[in-house]
Amino acid sequence: MINKVVLVGRITKDPELRKTQSGISTVRFTIACNRRFAREGQQQADFISCVAWRQSADFMANYVKKGALLGVEGSIQTGSYTDSTGRTVYTTDVVCDNVQILEQKRDAQPAYQSNYQSQPAQNMSGYQPDNESSGYEADFGGDMLDIASDDLPF
Repeated sequence: MINKVVLVGRITKDPELRKTQSGISTVRFTIACNRRFAREGQQQADFISCVAWRQSADFMANYVKKGALLGVEGSIQTGSYTDSTGRTVYTTDVVCDNVQILEQKRDAQPAYQSNYQSQPAQNMSGYQPDNESSGYEADFGGDMLDIASDDLPF
């Protein structure tokens, strides 16, 4: 069985560090991931609940700000709890194994300063919605393949 999730999206608000009673760091956050295929030019996003623990949580609290583009690796975890009205609430979260800052929000100040100065690569501004007709050709360097769902082995 495999339970592996890889997400790229923007964090919806500044992370807030919390500590468990035993002193373990944790951060709960939401990441907005654009859908590549939207109807008639409408941009749609999924808002995915994530939780990070220990060093990943400390890193996020220190360096991640609202709007930062994140790469998240982890696994899906489901659970439930009973709210104050006695109703059972079911939850689904991505438990993060690895969190990376891919870029800061364009109009924000960097979350941290470094002495290392790199030369920015051309066209490395993060994920861009598929507004152009050449999206696949630019991504994969060739013509678009005509594959029907019946052609797939799964």
